[in-house]
Amino acid sequence: MRPDIIQKYNRPVPRYTSYPPANYFAPCSEADYLTMCELSDNARQNNISFYLHIPFCRHLCHYCGCNSYPMAKPEMVKAYVEALHREIDLVASHISNDRKISQIHYGGGSPTSIPISMIRELNEHLLSIAPTIDRPEIAIECHPGYLTANDWQQLTECGFTRYSLGIQDLKTDVLKTVNRRPSMVDISEILQILRSSGATVNFDFIYGLPLQSADSFRQTIEQAASLHPDRLVTFSYAHLPRLFPRQQILDKAGLPSDSEKKLMYEVASQVLVAAGYKPIGLDHFVLPEDELAVALDKGQLHRNFQGYCTRRTTAQVYAFGVTAISQLDDGYAQNGRNISEYIDTINNGRLYIQRGYRLTEQEKMVREVIETLMCNYSLRWNDLASRMGVSVEEIRNACQYDEAIIDEMATDGLLSLDADQIMMNSDGRPFVRCVAAALDPLMKNSDKQFSRPI
Repeated sequence: MRPDIIQKYNRPVPRYTSYPPANYFAPCSEADYLTMCELSDNARQNNISFYLHIPFCRHLCHYCGCNSYPMAKPEMVKAYVEALHREIDLVASHISNDRKISQIHYGGGSPTSIPISMIRELNEHLLSIAPTIDRPEIAIECHPGYLTANDWQQLTECGFTRYSLGIQDLKTDVLKTVNRRPSMVDISEILQILRSSGATVNFDFIYGLPLQSADSFRQTIEQAASLHPDRLVTFSYAHLPRLFPRQQILDKAGLPSDSEKKLMYEVASQVLVAAGYKPIGLDHFVLPEDELAVALDKGQLHRNFQGYCTRRTTAQVYAFGVTAISQLDDGYAQNGRNISEYIDTINNGRLYIQRGYRLTEQEKMVREVIETLMCNYSLRWNDLASRMGVSVEEIRNACQYDEAIIDEMATDGLLSLDADQIMMNSDGRPFVRCVAAALDPLMKNSDKQFSRPI
């Protein structure tokens, strides 16, 4: 794309891991959330997904924009995990147990910062609540900087079907600059241990960090691809130092230019496509036989806060732990962030809900439009209307569809149009968030803070 087009569209817009984004959330009560839980029994897609937020990290990385906290004392960790068990029971009493579990996901923080025995007990608890679908996805984010070979072996006995390894970069100077510990065990050995259990393995990387260049990132991705993980993820670093003050350290270290960062993604994509991987969404690369690749070919790729999934595993998400966000058919509910308050509130038999958002019927239409476009790089208005049981005109009205804006994006080469379809062009895909924002009525007069696509 021409530099002027890149500059034109490289403006702050939501990432759209949810619709509306979390910075639109407002005060929400326990009663509001429990009402949404009970309504979720009757949702069109009413499988169950559980998310557990483990907030602790042994060291805080300077780039992190997650809800993370320094590692607590063992007694605090124990109390926190016991509160998770109690919260699970409180919420489970408000959802039907004749539904099926399709997903379980552990995020953080660093979920593997706590004893593995605690992780195993949490999984056993969750899986006792309801039956599972065939081949559920049970996934955990892992920090390889603190796990021995024996730790990895113990993890394989917890029932996980997918592991995401937060490698971030293979260059020790980059990791040192961002305060990230390199892997204790050789990555190839970890891969061998995890695959012995029949699980799939993601390698996660970040581009746009200090000391990275297109050439260095190409070397990292070439090295990673040679190990042939099932999925490889290249996350774009979102620099928001006003929201996350510890990121200010990286300003002093020096960040790559926008053009260099864009080149990092491009060279990584070239390497991975040449190695046989298929691009999925904004940042995933998967093997052709992967369920995500098959879903993309069928236009059935989906996404929630935990990442990309398929219509088969799509579910209502019930989230546990501080700052965890439940993602239900009627809206969202988020726990507060104070660990001690969370433990005390749960121990008193109440939920720690503080923020959330209740969707209108029009916003549900917009959510379907944006999720479809963001995941599949295309949308067909008639297919959406059929799936939602409404007319194309109703959906376009909900989006406040502006033909002139979409036509301008087509003229600029971001997308192609016909009477029924919007399809992102290959060069325009990095700016799919901009197209989604053009279909988002909340962006007409937004004062929220977002990151740029590049």
